[in-house]
Amino acid sequence: MSVVSLLKAGPNTTLQDLGREGFLKYGLSRGGAMDRHALLEASALLGGDMSIAAIETPTGLQATVSAPQRVALTGAPMKADIDGRALRWNASHILMPDEVLTLRPSGRGVYGYVAFGGGFDERKQLGSVATHLGARLGKGLQGGDQLKLGQDNNLAAPPLAVPIADRFSGGRLRFVTGPQTEHYSVDVFERFVATRFRKSGQANRQAAKLEHAGAGFNATDQLGVVSDVIVPGDIQMTGAGEPYVLMAECQTIGGYPRIGAVLEEDMPVVAQAAPDSELWFEVISLEEADRLFTPERDVLRRFRDISEPVIRSPHDIANLLSYQLISGAVAGDEE
Repeated sequence: MSVVSLLKAGPNTTLQDLGREGFLKYGLSRGGAMDRHALLEASALLGGDMSIAAIETPTGLQATVSAPQRVALTGAPMKADIDGRALRWNASHILMPDEVLTLRPSGRGVYGYVAFGGGFDERKQLGSVATHLGARLGKGLQGGDQLKLGQDNNLAAPPLAVPIADRFSGGRLRFVTGPQTEHYSVDVFERFVATRFRKSGQANRQAAKLEHAGAGFNATDQLGVVSDVIVPGDIQMTGAGEPYVLMAECQTIGGYPRIGAVLEEDMPVVAQAAPDSELWFEVISLEEADRLFTPERDVLRRFRDISEPVIRSPHDIANLLSYQLISGAVAGDEE
C-alpha cells in the first residue's frame, strides 16, 4: 500500500473531489473542491478523469510519500519546493519517498491543491471521498495523518504544465436574475450592479460575505419570502441587505431573498479571491448564460488540449550526470 504522510497541515486542509451529486433533496449540498477548475487542471496534468481528488489547503502543508508518485500542483499559486528545490506551479512533478514536498501560501489566491498520479484509495462515503465538514463527512487533515494512494503506473510520463488565466485576484462575476429578483426595486438592483465590493474575511466553504460602503440592498416584502431550495452561486441578502455568495458547502434551503446567481464558470473567482479583493457583478441574460455554459468534461478536455511538456532546466536536475548526454562520440583520430 502506498501512502502520503502529512508532516504538517495548516488549518482547513481537507481531501476533496468534485463532490456528491444527487443528495440535495436529502438536505446535503454537493460540497467538493472550492475551485473545481483546479481539480480539472490537476486531472489534465496527471492524465486522469472526472474522479480526480486532491488535498485542498489554504494554509500550506508538508508531505512525503512511501512510493514514487507524480504530483500536480494547481489552484492558488503557492511557494512550493521539494527539499528546498523550487517547483513550477500548475505543473506536474515527481516526488520520491525520501523527499519532502512543502507548500506555503504566497498571498495570491486562497486554495491550493495537491493531486497524486496514483489517486487516493480512501473509503468513499455516499460515493465520494470529499470532506464535507458541515455534514460531518470526513475530517480536517492535520500533521501525522496518512492517506492511502494507488500505485502510480505512469511515472515515465513527461512532466506537464497547463497555462491558466488569472482567477486569483478578484474581478468580474457574471450573474443571472432569478424568481426572487423581482423583490428588489430597479434602483436597488442598479445600485447593486454598479457597486464595487470587497471580499470579507468572513468567508469559508459555506459562503463568502461581500462588503461595501453605503446602504444595504434590501428587498421589498422580504419577510414574505418563503424558504426555498438554494445552491452554490446564489447571491443571498441578509435582513440588513448584506450580500453573501453561497459556496460549496452551503445549506440546501433558506428564506433570505436572492438577487441572482453567479455563473458556475465564475465561482472559482469568488473562491480564490483573498480577503479585501475587489469583486463586482455583471448581469447577463439566461440565454447568454446557457451559451457560456461548458460541461466540466469539456473543461477537462480543454485543459488536456492546452497542457504542454515542461522543459526542465539542467540546473534543476540533481542527477544530471547520470544521463547519457552525448552519443556517437569518437576518438577524433579518424579522417
